[in-house]
Amino acid sequence: MTDSKSHDNLTRLLREKTAAVVDPAGRKVDVIKDNQALALAEHFECSLAAVYTLAMNLGIWPYRYIRNRDTLALDDQLRLAGSRVAVIGAGGLGGHLIPVLARLGVGHITVVDPDVFDETNLNRQALSVLANIGQSKANEAVRAAAEINPAVETRSLVCPLNRATAPEILKSMDVAVDALDSIRDRLILQNAAQKYGIPMVHGAIAGFAGQVMTILPGDLGLKHLYGNKTPSKKSARENAESILGVPAPTPCLIAGLQAMEVVKLLLNRGRTFRNRLMCVDLESGFFNEVSFETADSSNP
Repeated sequence: MTDSKSHDNLTRLLREKTAAVVDPAGRKVDVIKDNQALALAEHFECSLAAVYTLAMNLGIWPYRYIRNRDTLALDDQLRLAGSRVAVIGAGGLGGHLIPVLARLGVGHITVVDPDVFDETNLNRQALSVLANIGQSKANEAVRAAAEINPAVETRSLVCPLNRATAPEILKSMDVAVDALDSIRDRLILQNAAQKYGIPMVHGAIAGFAGQVMTILPGDLGLKHLYGNKTPSKKSARENAESILGVPAPTPCLIAGLQAMEVVKLLLNRGRTFRNRLMCVDLESGFFNEVSFETADSSNP
């Protein structure tokens, strides 16, 4: 769909295919359903994302998002559709987070993970099933996201995050999400995100405990917790998650908090966990916020 005539024809057909439905609150809403939108995308040889973007600009709701009203307005959905998020790690946290971002309609998701699934992942990693043992975590995450929402563009990078790969991973991203499992890798990610001016959402889990923090360019972020020195590879393996393990409930909650931080950053709304560490202990029912006194600018 490269010319104005095709655009006009798609606009006309979109309006013809629009259906008036009644939402759960009893309000009439103009919607386009997936099957109709997919048929239009095939006919005009364009992406489903392009069809949905045009529909939303015309005031037509993709039917899949109707239960987001009025928490996320059409303008919010359009902004999410144009956003780019990199999720570094597709295991415990990433495996829960990536499907949530796809359901929300975040338009471009890059998944980074060099590992493959094994049986020890079955206890907690949402994308780990018997059928994909031995398969790439990043590739499986992209496949799952595409099945959930084909209007989301996803790509997998089956590689570790390091100084050499950071430019390819983070270029053009709006937010980077830390779904890693070592302090060393998290500090590498923070340094890279700072270098490229990208906000980062940190998450960490061990046992029934977890934590979340949002780090903007210029913030000390994780250096409040771990200092400036990057741990050695050996000490990076001796972390709390490796020792305590992670049961299934913990990544569900922490990934949900991270997803909400991503939404707040992309839509510039709400109060993020910037300069604040949200600490959670599910077993004791303990939620605690640790604030850091810094010279950083005020929380958005």
